[in-house]
Amino acid sequence: MPHPAATTNADVTLVQLTEATFEDHVVGLAEVLTACVADGASVSFVDPFGVADALRFWRGKVFPGVASGEVDLLVGLCAGEVAGTVQLACDTPANQPQRADVRKLLVHPRFRRRGLARRLMQAVELQARARNRTLLTLDTRTGDAGEQLYLDLGYQVLGRIPAYALDPRQQRFEDCTFLYKRLA
Repeated sequence: MPHPAATTNADVTLVQLTEATFEDHVVGLAEVLTACVADGASVSFVDPFGVADALRFWRGKVFPGVASGEVDLLVGLCAGEVAGTVQLACDTPANQPQRADVRKLLVHPRFRRRGLARRLMQAVELQARARNRTLLTLDTRTGDAGEQLYLDLGYQVLGRIPAYALDPRQQRFEDCTFLYKRLA
């Protein structure tokens, strides 16, 4: 497993959490996820969704991958507080050793519009290269700001699936865009 990433830029430090450091930041991760869901992010969860639900997700779904080395969990810390996060999931089938999935790019609403999402994506790409992963895949709600960010970072649209996920606020299903990027 690559060494934990740690870079700084002004008031934000990016770090890779490990099995040993995960619990130090799990409450902050839960707060970011809860705030993003409350803000309407399409990230698999719907309200009502609280910190306890988010803790179950991080501890039950993400931590096992971090502990096994199959998932790299990057966080952006601002004054020690978790401001954002992204995952690089390398738990791909044996015939896809070149590929990884980018999962759950989340930036707390209080920390948006500062370039943190872009920095997290750039860091996850560096992490992928360190793991010899040359093809990244991800999905996002069609039309979200994230879609434009991914396009700006050189991701290519693979396709869109209509009515893919429920937006409970609008009481309708929304489209999802699937993207990929080949790393040099």
